[in-house]
Amino acid sequence: MPKTLPGPSTPDASAAGHAAPAPPTGTSQSRAILRLAVPAFGALIAEPLFLLADSAIVGHLGVAELAGVGLAATVLQTAVGLMVFLAYSTTPAVARLLGAGRRADALAVGRDGLWLAALLGVVLAAVGWLTATPLLSALGAGGEVLDFARHYLLVSMAGIPAMLVVLAATGVLRGLQDTRTPLVVAGLGFAVNIVLNFALVYGLNMSVAGAALGTVLAQWGMAATYLVMVVRAARAAGVGLRPDWVGVRTVSRVGSWLMVRTLSLRIAIVATVIVATAQGSVNLAAHQLAMTVFSFLAFALDALAIAAQALIGKELGAGNVTAVRALTRTMTRWGLGFGVVTGLALWAASGGVGWIFTTDVGVHHALAAALVVMALGQPLAGYVFVLDGVLIGAGDARYLALAGLGNLVVYLPLLFWVQAAQPLENPMALAWLWAAFSLGYMAARALTLGLRARTGRWMRVGAVAGRG
Repeated sequence: MPKTLPGPSTPDASAAGHAAPAPPTGTSQSRAILRLAVPAFGALIAEPLFLLADSAIVGHLGVAELAGVGLAATVLQTAVGLMVFLAYSTTPAVARLLGAGRRADALAVGRDGLWLAALLGVVLAAVGWLTATPLLSALGAGGEVLDFARHYLLVSMAGIPAMLVVLAATGVLRGLQDTRTPLVVAGLGFAVNIVLNFALVYGLNMSVAGAALGTVLAQWGMAATYLVMVVRAARAAGVGLRPDWVGVRTVSRVGSWLMVRTLSLRIAIVATVIVATAQGSVNLAAHQLAMTVFSFLAFALDALAIAAQALIGKELGAGNVTAVRALTRTMTRWGLGFGVVTGLALWAASGGVGWIFTTDVGVHHALAAALVVMALGQPLAGYVFVLDGVLIGAGDARYLALAGLGNLVVYLPLLFWVQAAQPLENPMALAWLWAAFSLGYMAARALTLGLRARTGRWMRVGAVAGRG
């Protein structure tokens, strides 16, 4: 069987006389989306739950320990977050080949993605070990907080290769139209993580290093589980385990564009935090709570986006443009509908949700104002997240990267205006900040994604996405 990524001259499914399946419609279409989206949502919240479990367990050790773990976790989330392309690049590539009836080639692409993840993980871990102390110091850590943050981060570096392998393997399974297995693996990993952390932190008195080690062991257990699955599937399909370096370079090239896209999103979020910090401690606290709410809702929208990646990639691989258009319309409606529902819920809860987190009245007022604005922007967010998933599924990574940079050009001046025009320590200043983010920035993303979706240039059929 072929063991490398097919080149541009390889005939696609339609050219080979391969009959495309009838497009899913009505109930079957909805079931296909839900079958992928619902388990994906559960798997998506696993990583935040890992960090939340660490914070909850470490929180009982002391304030310095908790602050140190929080700072180190921020570094970890940023580093691993930039590597999410390992999942986003393998999902559509595997799905296309699966749709074209070439399962062996799909598994070969997945294998190459896993090799790339392992190599990047080793490099990233080495860099982390060498730069942990100066990096944490640059972020403002000192004294006991710096010591605890360094201990946690240095131990956690051993788990970076496993985290990236998990990302790539999850992308492979999504491309194979399986989001249930990642949910099961993530759930078991979360449970093991809690048990190990309790045992190491309190049973062996290892403090924050024990919390990090427990998470590292859980991550390696998850990575080993995925590797066993992928190896078995590859051998069953006659696919070798050695990497094909042409395939690895192909995955990394697509991934580099997706990394630029992700980096643009991170820059927007960090720039927003910088402006919130300048508004004073009350608004900063309220902003962090508002971002927590936004992030949780984003997981549900991301689940729809993941379903879009898997389904769109598969149908384009099968040459079924009719199904692609139908799925895009359905998921766009679902994204908008979900945004309307969550927006109404946020509006209704905006006045009282602050009591869940704090008793500070000033934070309540600022948070309530931010949530009302966020509620108005939820339909836009639903539209954006779904179309983002559609275009990732189509392999339109280059456009997404360039559009992301263009969106920053629109958003950063809005942030500058908010910082210059709004008085500090004013609850309404945070509302204006969230208007810039959830209305201005999201509107820019909606425009660039919507215009692209209308052109149809991203619907390139066949086993390989090609270049647009």
